[in-house]
Amino acid sequence: MGITAMPTNHQPQDRYKAVWIILFILGLGTLLPWNFFITATMYFKSRLGPPQNESGALTEENRDLLATTSSPLLNPSLLSSIFNNVLTICSMLPLLVFTCLNSFLHQRIPQDLRILGSMVAILLMFVLTAILVKVDLDPMSFFTVTMIQIVIINSSGAILQGSLFGLAGLLPASYTVPLMSGQGLAGIFAAVAMIFAIASGSELGQSAFGYFITACVVTVISVSCYLVLSRLKFYQYYQQTKMEAVGEQETKMDLIQRGENSAKSGEGGMSKPSTPTSPCERPSIITILKQIWVLALSVCFIFIITICVFPSVTAEVQSTILGTSDWQKYFIPVSCFFTFNAFDWAGRSLTTLYMWPTKDSRWQLPALVVARIVFVPLLMLCNVHPRKNLPVVFHHDAWFIVFIMLFAFSNGYLASLCMCFAPKKVKPSEAEAAGTVMVFFLSLGLALGALLSFLLRVIV
Repeated sequence: MGITAMPTNHQPQDRYKAVWIILFILGLGTLLPWNFFITATMYFKSRLGPPQNESGALTEENRDLLATTSSPLLNPSLLSSIFNNVLTICSMLPLLVFTCLNSFLHQRIPQDLRILGSMVAILLMFVLTAILVKVDLDPMSFFTVTMIQIVIINSSGAILQGSLFGLAGLLPASYTVPLMSGQGLAGIFAAVAMIFAIASGSELGQSAFGYFITACVVTVISVSCYLVLSRLKFYQYYQQTKMEAVGEQETKMDLIQRGENSAKSGEGGMSKPSTPTSPCERPSIITILKQIWVLALSVCFIFIITICVFPSVTAEVQSTILGTSDWQKYFIPVSCFFTFNAFDWAGRSLTTLYMWPTKDSRWQLPALVVARIVFVPLLMLCNVHPRKNLPVVFHHDAWFIVFIMLFAFSNGYLASLCMCFAPKKVKPSEAEAAGTVMVFFLSLGLALGALLSFLLRVIV
């Protein structure tokens, strides 16, 4: 028997694409705050390294020194030198742990509490981060507070992201696309902000303060959008469809158990009392994994390949065509960060119009995912410096830019396909759980890729 659904002519329409737009904004709000945070990495390192003036801003001499990322004169303190490594650990580990917890606990904690609670926690952390720009702290205290904030932001972000993809899994497959597309656009905004900050010549503290205030505003807008979403009939219809599906499955299970007990009683056997909690009430993660394991491993592998070289290797590539001109300052922000985020967003957005391979394809999608491994040696053989072992094969800037374009586009397109297809491979009542499982494997890919990046950077 199929799931009893409301008649097609009673199915509400997504008027003015309101639900689609809200999911896009929620996707943007999920990653934009964190993208602004890592865009301000130079600000954080400046608070831990070279001396500052009385106002807490860098002196003119030290700001110019920090602007030259490859300067051999720069000798940061220990806290500054280990900042990126500790940031990676404090972001990826909580992201992985809380994504895993969310996969198992999402049915025990109300959706509204998970989503709104996470966004409020992120908002409070960015308000605190903005305040600290104006507060003079000693380097050790600043380092400790910053790492605690990173742990809280990523823990909350893991719960938020898993819950949002679970929510989108209840809707038609095309409604996972705006979440993915919004997340991709977040990276573009952060890269553009970085470029404008360089062009304006503003102090690091002023730029960072602007990033953090913007993150607060975006988070407030996201909270407002989620509150509106729950009142839209189109969204309510699919939530109701899920509840009806769960109710029908519970009824079926109850009838089956009664039939089995009656048969055993008729045969003179001992009847087993029915368990108070039906397995259908809480979909088994193992059962769901059996149906989506190919997609789960695919999205994990996609992000392992991406994060193992971006940005740990790609951000160390140096331009070979314009020497000491201003292009040197803009080369990495434009050719690496902006280009990657723009083409990643384009790949994610293409799935709105075109989806190939289809969700029922057996080998095409995994084959394309595995084929992305070719980008690892290609990018490592570009003009990465410093380097000790590998030769430079692709000297010209154009090679690097083309590789980044294809690398980013394939990342966005294939990841979006995996995230869209997984909730549709399971029953409607299991769609939300499937979405959270996929986010766990996405986070696992990020964590494994981050660990592998240390090894690949040494190999270069």
